[in-house]
Amino acid sequence: MDLQNLLDDIVGAVQPLARQGAAADYIPSLASVDTSQFGISVATREGEVFSAGDADVAFSIQSISKVYALALVLARDGNSIWKRVFREPSGNPFNSLVQLEHEDGIPRNPFINAGALVVADRLLTVTGGSTTAVRELLREESGNFSIDSDPEVAASEARNSHRNTSLAHFLASYGNLENSVDDVLDAYIKQCALAMSCTDLALASRFLATNGLRADGTPLLSPPQTKRINAVMLTCGTYDAAGEFAYRVGLPGKSGVGGGIIAVVPNNCSICVWSPALGRSGNSVAGVAALDEFTTRTGWSIF
Repeated sequence: MDLQNLLDDIVGAVQPLARQGAAADYIPSLASVDTSQFGISVATREGEVFSAGDADVAFSIQSISKVYALALVLARDGNSIWKRVFREPSGNPFNSLVQLEHEDGIPRNPFINAGALVVADRLLTVTGGSTTAVRELLREESGNFSIDSDPEVAASEARNSHRNTSLAHFLASYGNLENSVDDVLDAYIKQCALAMSCTDLALASRFLATNGLRADGTPLLSPPQTKRINAVMLTCGTYDAAGEFAYRVGLPGKSGVGGGIIAVVPNNCSICVWSPALGRSGNSVAGVAALDEFTTRTGWSIF
């Protein structure tokens, strides 16, 4: 299969959709991003990369970072995190407080904001307070050591983090945070504000397509741990649109409100698409369409 020609075709097919939806406006620095942009990259398990469109433009990865934080916690701390966060779809918006109260401060899954705060909290503990563990993993796996948090995005998020602050205090009130609310929010904001390109993210996600093996061939995760992260991505990675995403795309995936989506074809490749305009559930409209086109034309799906 000629992947380069396929990606070029996909760019042409979905580019008209790039302005459908709207950029995230509750983080002001994201609202000004040019929504006409679209990029796609595929990294094979052997490390070969194919890219098209705006694949080398850095963007705010936002909730995609939650995958790597979870991977690090599982790698360093085993399965104890699952005592503090469930693995079920939420059916509610990613920043909802409603379910958390009904379920005694245990978030429904690690990819909604409440669950990601618990994971960020545990990562702080197991790394001795480091707020750069996710950044360092992404630098090493992508080979791009200039990756860093965008200070403007981080400051914008910090000024507009009322809902996440409420979630963190709510978690703390149930005894489900080990570190201070301020420290957890700082770590969470820094990981969400990381800026990366489609090519960076496709490369950095390869361990999810290689049974947990890192770029240097050493294991980050065991095959069962990798399988379970991919399973939670499939059921929970695109918020309350996870069913629609599975129906259209048929792959584990994780989106972010910066417009990026990563997806995994186990034992084959990792994919990243990016287009800033989002649909109702916070997923890139053109990005979902591109992944739909990719899996339909390649036949690469877990189903």
